[in-house]
Amino acid sequence: MSTGQHKPLVDGFGRHITYLRLSLTDRCDLRCTYCMPERMTFLPRAEVLTLEEAHRIALAFIDRGVTKIRLTGGEPLVRRDMIDLVRALGRRIGDGLEELTLTTNGTQLADFADDLAAAGVRRVNVSLDTLDRTTFERLARRDRLDAVLQGIAAARDAGLKIKLNTVALKGVNEQDIPAMVEWAHGQGHDMTLIEVMPLGEVDGERIDHYLPLDAVRRDLEARWTLTPSGHRTGGPSRYVNVAETGGRLGFITPLTGNFCDGCNRVRLTATGQLYACLGGREQVDLRAAVRSADPDGAVAQALDTAMAIKPERHHFAIRKAGEAPALARHMSVTGG
Repeated sequence: MSTGQHKPLVDGFGRHITYLRLSLTDRCDLRCTYCMPERMTFLPRAEVLTLEEAHRIALAFIDRGVTKIRLTGGEPLVRRDMIDLVRALGRRIGDGLEELTLTTNGTQLADFADDLAAAGVRRVNVSLDTLDRTTFERLARRDRLDAVLQGIAAARDAGLKIKLNTVALKGVNEQDIPAMVEWAHGQGHDMTLIEVMPLGEVDGERIDHYLPLDAVRRDLEARWTLTPSGHRTGGPSRYVNVAETGGRLGFITPLTGNFCDGCNRVRLTATGQLYACLGGREQVDLRAAVRSADPDGAVAQALDTAMAIKPERHHFAIRKAGEAPALARHMSVTGG
Protein backbone atom coordinates (compact mmCIF):
# COMPACT_ATOMS: atom_id res chain seq x y z
CA MET A 1 0.00 0.00 0.00
CA SER A 2 1.44 3.36 -1.00
CA THR A 3 1.92 5.77 1.90
CA GLY A 4 0.54 8.55 -0.28
CA GLN A 5 -2.62 6.75 -1.30
CA HIS A 6 -4.97 8.84 0.87
CA LYS A 7 -3.11 12.15 0.50
CA PRO A 8 -5.40 14.82 -1.01
CA LEU A 9 -4.73 15.80 -4.60
CA VAL A 10 -3.36 19.35 -4.52
CA ASP A 11 -1.50 20.88 -7.45
CA GLY A 12 1.47 23.22 -7.40
CA PHE A 13 -0.82 26.25 -7.20
CA GLY A 14 -2.70 25.07 -4.13
CA ARG A 15 -5.81 23.97 -6.02
CA HIS A 16 -7.56 20.90 -4.60
CA ILE A 17 -8.56 18.43 -7.31
CA THR A 18 -11.97 17.05 -6.42
CA TYR A 19 -13.49 16.44 -9.86
CA LEU A 20 -12.61 13.69 -12.35
CA ARG A 21 -13.96 13.57 -15.88
CA LEU A 22 -13.62 9.93 -16.91
CA SER A 23 -13.97 9.03 -20.60
CA LEU A 24 -15.27 5.55 -21.33
CA THR A 25 -14.86 5.61 -25.11
CA ASP A 26 -13.82 7.82 -28.00
CA ARG A 27 -16.65 6.38 -30.10
CA CYS A 28 -19.81 8.30 -30.86
CA ASP A 29 -22.94 7.71 -32.90
CA LEU A 30 -22.99 11.33 -34.11
CA ARG A 31 -20.37 13.22 -36.14
CA CYS A 32 -20.77 16.81 -34.96
CA THR A 33 -18.90 19.08 -37.33
CA TYR A 34 -17.04 21.04 -34.63
CA CYS A 35 -15.94 17.85 -32.87
CA MET A 36 -14.71 15.37 -35.49
CA PRO A 37 -14.57 14.69 -39.23
CA GLU A 38 -17.20 12.54 -40.92
CA ARG A 39 -14.67 9.75 -41.54
CA MET A 40 -13.36 9.61 -37.99
CA THR A 41 -10.86 6.86 -37.16
CA PHE A 42 -11.63 5.48 -33.73
CA LEU A 43 -9.19 3.81 -31.36
CA PRO A 44 -8.57 0.05 -31.44
CA ARG A 45 -10.44 -1.55 -28.56
CA ALA A 46 -7.22 -3.01 -27.17
CA GLU A 47 -5.98 0.51 -26.41
CA VAL A 48 -9.05 1.42 -24.35
CA LEU A 49 -9.22 0.85 -20.61
CA THR A 50 -11.39 -2.06 -19.56
CA LEU A 51 -14.30 -1.13 -17.34
CA GLU A 52 -12.57 -2.96 -14.49
CA GLU A 53 -9.45 -0.81 -14.97
CA ALA A 54 -11.53 2.36 -15.15
CA HIS A 55 -13.26 1.35 -11.92
CA ARG A 56 -9.97 0.68 -10.13
CA ILE A 57 -8.55 4.02 -11.19
CA ALA A 58 -11.75 5.84 -10.20
CA LEU A 59 -11.57 4.30 -6.72
CA ALA A 60 -7.99 5.53 -6.40
CA PHE A 61 -9.18 9.05 -7.17
CA ILE A 62 -11.97 8.78 -4.59
CA ASP A 63 -9.43 7.64 -2.00
CA ARG A 64 -7.41 10.79 -2.79
CA GLY A 65 -10.31 13.20 -2.27
CA VAL A 66 -12.19 13.28 -5.57
CA THR A 67 -15.86 13.73 -4.69
CA LYS A 68 -17.37 14.13 -8.16
CA ILE A 69 -16.99 11.89 -11.20
CA ARG A 70 -18.46 12.66 -14.59
CA LEU A 71 -18.53 9.88 -17.18
CA THR A 72 -17.87 11.17 -20.68
CA GLY A 73 -16.82 10.10 -24.18
CA GLY A 74 -17.22 10.17 -27.12
CA GLU A 75 -20.69 9.03 -26.23
CA PRO A 76 -20.46 7.03 -22.97
CA LEU A 77 -23.79 5.27 -23.48
CA VAL A 78 -22.53 3.46 -26.60
CA ARG A 79 -19.94 1.61 -24.48
CA ARG A 80 -21.13 -1.94 -23.97
CA ASP A 81 -21.95 -2.78 -20.34
CA MET A 82 -21.07 0.73 -19.16
CA ILE A 83 -24.07 0.61 -16.83
CA ASP A 84 -22.17 -1.99 -14.78
CA LEU A 85 -19.50 0.63 -14.08
CA VAL A 86 -22.17 3.18 -13.21
CA ARG A 87 -23.66 0.77 -10.67
CA ALA A 88 -20.24 -0.04 -9.18
CA LEU A 89 -19.32 3.64 -8.77
CA GLY A 90 -22.81 4.44 -7.54
CA ARG A 91 -22.16 2.21 -4.55
CA ARG A 92 -19.52 4.73 -3.40
CA ILE A 93 -21.98 7.62 -3.27
CA GLY A 94 -22.04 8.69 0.37
CA ASP A 95 -18.75 6.87 0.91
CA GLY A 96 -16.25 9.39 -0.42
CA LEU A 97 -18.14 10.12 -3.62
CA GLU A 98 -20.72 12.90 -3.48
CA GLU A 99 -21.90 12.92 -7.08
CA LEU A 100 -21.80 10.63 -10.10
CA THR A 101 -23.04 12.09 -13.35
CA LEU A 102 -22.44 11.95 -17.08
CA THR A 103 -22.46 13.96 -20.28
CA THR A 104 -24.33 12.45 -23.22
CA ASN A 105 -25.59 13.42 -26.65
CA GLY A 106 -28.95 12.00 -25.60
CA THR A 107 -29.50 9.57 -28.47
CA GLN A 108 -29.36 6.51 -26.18
CA LEU A 109 -30.74 8.19 -23.07
CA ALA A 110 -34.28 6.84 -23.36
CA ASP A 111 -32.90 3.30 -22.98
CA PHE A 112 -30.73 4.11 -19.95
CA ALA A 113 -32.51 6.81 -17.95
CA ASP A 114 -34.19 4.50 -15.45
CA ASP A 115 -31.03 2.42 -14.90
CA LEU A 116 -28.93 5.56 -14.38
CA ALA A 117 -31.36 6.88 -11.79
CA ALA A 118 -31.47 3.52 -10.01
CA ALA A 119 -27.66 3.47 -9.85
CA GLY A 120 -27.50 6.81 -8.05
CA VAL A 121 -27.10 9.30 -10.88
CA ARG A 122 -29.15 12.40 -10.14
CA ARG A 123 -28.06 14.80 -12.87
CA VAL A 124 -27.00 14.54 -16.52
CA ASN A 125 -25.72 17.00 -19.10
CA VAL A 126 -27.15 16.62 -22.60
CA SER A 127 -25.34 18.16 -25.57
CA LEU A 128 -27.92 19.84 -27.80
CA ASP A 129 -27.05 22.67 -30.15
CA THR A 130 -30.39 23.36 -31.80
CA LEU A 131 -34.07 22.43 -31.79
CA ASP A 132 -34.29 22.84 -35.56
CA ARG A 133 -34.22 19.44 -37.24
CA THR A 134 -32.49 20.65 -40.40
CA THR A 135 -29.77 22.46 -38.45
CA PHE A 136 -29.35 19.46 -36.14
CA GLU A 137 -28.79 17.12 -39.08
CA ARG A 138 -26.37 19.59 -40.63
CA LEU A 139 -24.35 19.80 -37.42
CA ALA A 140 -24.51 16.18 -36.29
CA ARG A 141 -24.50 14.66 -39.80
CA ARG A 142 -27.23 12.38 -38.48
CA ASP A 143 -31.02 12.83 -38.31
CA ARG A 144 -31.37 12.02 -34.60
CA LEU A 145 -33.06 15.04 -33.04
CA ASP A 146 -36.23 13.08 -32.22
CA ALA A 147 -34.18 10.44 -30.35
CA VAL A 148 -32.44 13.15 -28.34
CA LEU A 149 -35.70 14.83 -27.37
CA GLN A 150 -37.16 11.44 -26.39
CA GLY A 151 -34.08 10.81 -24.26
CA ILE A 152 -34.42 14.14 -22.50
CA ALA A 153 -38.08 13.43 -21.77
CA ALA A 154 -37.24 9.95 -20.45
CA ALA A 155 -34.52 11.36 -18.19
CA ARG A 156 -36.93 13.93 -16.79
CA ASP A 157 -39.53 11.22 -16.18
CA ALA A 158 -36.91 9.14 -14.37
CA GLY A 159 -36.31 12.04 -11.98
CA LEU A 160 -32.95 13.13 -13.40
CA LYS A 161 -32.02 16.80 -13.34
CA ILE A 162 -31.01 17.89 -16.84
CA LYS A 163 -28.68 20.60 -18.06
CA LEU A 164 -28.39 21.30 -21.77
CA ASN A 165 -24.96 22.13 -23.18
CA THR A 166 -25.04 24.23 -26.35
CA VAL A 167 -21.98 25.14 -28.41
CA ALA A 168 -22.53 28.63 -29.83
CA LEU A 169 -21.67 28.69 -33.53
CA LYS A 170 -21.61 31.81 -35.67
CA GLY A 171 -23.84 31.53 -38.71
CA VAL A 172 -25.11 28.10 -37.63
CA ASN A 173 -27.20 28.26 -34.46
CA GLU A 174 -26.72 31.76 -33.07
CA GLN A 175 -30.25 32.75 -34.08
CA ASP A 176 -31.62 29.65 -32.31
CA ILE A 177 -30.14 30.47 -28.90
CA PRO A 178 -32.97 32.61 -27.44
CA ALA A 179 -35.61 30.04 -28.43
CA MET A 180 -33.50 27.25 -26.97
CA VAL A 181 -33.16 29.11 -23.67
CA GLU A 182 -36.91 29.65 -23.53
CA TRP A 183 -37.60 26.00 -24.31
CA ALA A 184 -35.06 24.68 -21.82
CA HIS A 185 -36.29 26.87 -19.00
CA GLY A 186 -39.89 26.09 -19.86
CA GLN A 187 -39.06 22.40 -19.45
CA GLY A 188 -37.36 23.05 -16.11
CA HIS A 189 -33.83 22.51 -17.44
CA ASP A 190 -30.73 24.62 -16.90
CA MET A 191 -28.72 25.49 -20.00
CA THR A 192 -25.07 26.36 -20.61
CA LEU A 193 -23.57 28.04 -23.66
CA ILE A 194 -20.03 27.01 -24.65
CA GLU A 195 -17.44 28.59 -26.91
CA VAL A 196 -16.11 26.21 -29.56
CA MET A 197 -12.99 24.34 -28.34
CA PRO A 198 -9.94 24.31 -30.66
CA LEU A 199 -9.17 20.59 -30.34
CA GLY A 200 -8.50 18.18 -33.19
CA GLU A 201 -8.75 18.37 -36.96
CA VAL A 202 -12.26 18.78 -38.37
CA ASP A 203 -13.77 19.22 -41.84
CA GLY A 204 -13.71 22.99 -42.35
CA GLU A 205 -12.41 25.90 -40.27
CA ARG A 206 -13.48 26.52 -36.67
CA ILE A 207 -12.64 30.22 -36.92
CA ASP A 208 -15.47 30.59 -39.47
CA HIS A 209 -17.98 29.66 -36.75
CA TYR A 210 -16.28 31.05 -33.63
CA LEU A 211 -18.84 33.07 -31.69
CA PRO A 212 -17.53 34.93 -28.60
CA LEU A 213 -19.95 34.50 -25.72
CA ASP A 214 -19.48 38.06 -24.51
CA ALA A 215 -21.25 39.13 -27.71
CA VAL A 216 -23.99 36.53 -27.17
CA ARG A 217 -24.47 37.75 -23.62
CA ARG A 218 -24.85 41.36 -24.74
CA ASP A 219 -27.54 40.30 -27.20
CA LEU A 220 -29.38 38.35 -24.51
CA GLU A 221 -29.12 41.27 -22.07
CA ALA A 222 -30.87 43.46 -24.65
CA ARG A 223 -33.72 40.94 -24.62
CA TRP A 224 -33.88 39.80 -20.98
CA THR A 225 -32.84 40.71 -17.45
CA LEU A 226 -29.74 38.70 -16.49
CA THR A 227 -28.51 38.74 -12.89
CA PRO A 228 -25.42 36.90 -11.58
CA SER A 229 -26.10 33.59 -9.83
CA GLY A 230 -24.01 32.01 -7.10
CA HIS A 231 -24.95 28.55 -8.38
CA ARG A 232 -21.96 26.26 -8.97
CA THR A 233 -21.77 22.66 -10.18
CA GLY A 234 -18.03 22.07 -9.76
CA GLY A 235 -17.26 22.87 -13.38
CA PRO A 236 -16.21 26.04 -15.25
CA SER A 237 -19.72 27.30 -16.02
CA ARG A 238 -20.67 30.68 -14.57
CA TYR A 239 -24.40 31.22 -14.24
CA VAL A 240 -26.92 34.01 -14.47
CA ASN A 241 -30.60 33.99 -13.60
CA VAL A 242 -32.95 35.01 -16.41
CA ALA A 243 -35.85 36.91 -14.88
CA GLU A 244 -38.24 36.55 -17.78
CA THR A 245 -37.85 32.77 -18.18
CA GLY A 246 -37.30 31.92 -14.51
CA GLY A 247 -34.30 29.70 -15.30
CA ARG A 248 -30.52 29.58 -15.06
CA LEU A 249 -28.16 30.13 -17.97
CA GLY A 250 -24.46 29.28 -17.85
CA PHE A 251 -21.48 30.48 -19.87
CA ILE A 252 -18.27 28.50 -20.45
CA THR A 253 -15.70 30.85 -21.97
CA PRO A 254 -12.28 29.20 -22.50
CA LEU A 255 -11.34 31.85 -25.07
CA THR A 256 -12.91 35.14 -23.98
CA GLY A 257 -12.90 34.61 -20.20
CA ASN A 258 -10.22 32.39 -18.69
CA PHE A 259 -11.53 30.38 -15.74
CA CYS A 260 -8.40 28.49 -14.70
CA ASP A 261 -7.75 30.11 -11.32
CA GLY A 262 -10.33 27.90 -9.63
CA CYS A 263 -9.69 24.70 -11.60
CA ASN A 264 -10.55 21.62 -9.55
CA ARG A 265 -10.56 18.92 -12.24
CA VAL A 266 -8.54 16.55 -14.36
CA ARG A 267 -9.48 14.38 -17.35
CA LEU A 268 -8.81 10.70 -17.92
CA THR A 269 -9.04 9.57 -21.54
CA ALA A 270 -10.50 6.25 -22.61
CA THR A 271 -6.91 5.04 -23.13
CA GLY A 272 -5.93 5.88 -19.57
CA GLN A 273 -4.00 9.06 -20.26
CA LEU A 274 -4.54 11.55 -17.46
CA TYR A 275 -4.51 15.13 -18.71
CA ALA A 276 -3.95 17.63 -15.95
CA CYS A 277 -5.40 20.38 -18.18
CA LEU A 278 -7.87 20.18 -21.07
CA GLY A 279 -5.86 22.79 -22.95
CA GLY A 280 -2.41 21.41 -22.12
CA ARG A 281 -0.17 18.59 -23.22
CA GLU A 282 0.87 17.57 -19.71
CA GLN A 283 -0.14 13.95 -19.11
CA VAL A 284 0.63 10.79 -17.18
CA ASP A 285 -0.06 7.22 -18.27
CA LEU A 286 -2.49 5.58 -15.85
CA ARG A 287 -3.09 2.66 -18.21
CA ALA A 288 0.53 1.61 -17.82
CA ALA A 289 0.26 2.17 -14.07
CA VAL A 290 -2.90 0.11 -13.57
CA ARG A 291 -1.47 -2.70 -15.71
CA SER A 292 1.86 -2.76 -13.83
CA ALA A 293 3.03 -5.30 -11.26
CA ASP A 294 2.10 -2.87 -8.45
CA PRO A 295 -1.02 -1.09 -9.73
CA ASP A 296 -1.96 0.61 -6.44
CA GLY A 297 1.50 2.05 -5.90
CA ALA A 298 2.01 2.96 -9.54
CA VAL A 299 -1.35 4.74 -9.80
CA ALA A 300 -0.68 6.67 -6.56
CA GLN A 301 2.72 7.78 -7.86
CA ALA A 302 1.22 8.78 -11.21
CA LEU A 303 -1.39 10.94 -9.46
CA ASP A 304 1.38 12.70 -7.54
CA THR A 305 3.17 13.34 -10.83
CA ALA A 306 -0.02 14.76 -12.35
CA MET A 307 -0.33 17.25 -9.51
CA ALA A 308 3.27 18.36 -10.01
CA ILE A 309 2.84 19.00 -13.75
CA LYS A 310 -0.64 20.56 -13.79
CA PRO A 311 -0.20 24.00 -15.37
CA GLU A 312 -1.55 27.23 -13.95
CA ARG A 313 -3.77 27.84 -16.97
CA HIS A 314 -4.59 26.73 -20.49
CA HIS A 315 -3.51 28.59 -23.63
CA PHE A 316 -6.43 27.97 -25.96
CA ALA A 317 -6.58 30.06 -29.10
CA ILE A 318 -8.61 29.86 -32.29
CA ARG A 319 -6.16 29.56 -35.18
CA LYS A 320 -6.46 31.37 -38.46
CA ALA A 321 -7.83 29.52 -41.47
CA GLY A 322 -5.38 26.87 -42.66
CA GLU A 323 -3.48 26.66 -39.39
CA ALA A 324 -3.42 23.54 -37.25
CA PRO A 325 -5.70 23.43 -34.19
CA ALA A 326 -4.30 24.44 -30.81
CA LEU A 327 -4.18 20.76 -29.87
CA ALA A 328 -4.20 17.83 -32.28
CA ARG A 329 -6.21 15.44 -30.10
CA HIS A 330 -9.98 15.43 -30.56
CA MET A 331 -12.42 16.23 -27.77
CA SER A 332 -13.94 12.79 -28.26
CA VAL A 333 -10.57 11.26 -27.39
CA THR A 334 -9.87 13.58 -24.47
CA GLY A 335 -13.33 13.26 -22.96
CA GLY A 336 -16.02 15.92 -23.25
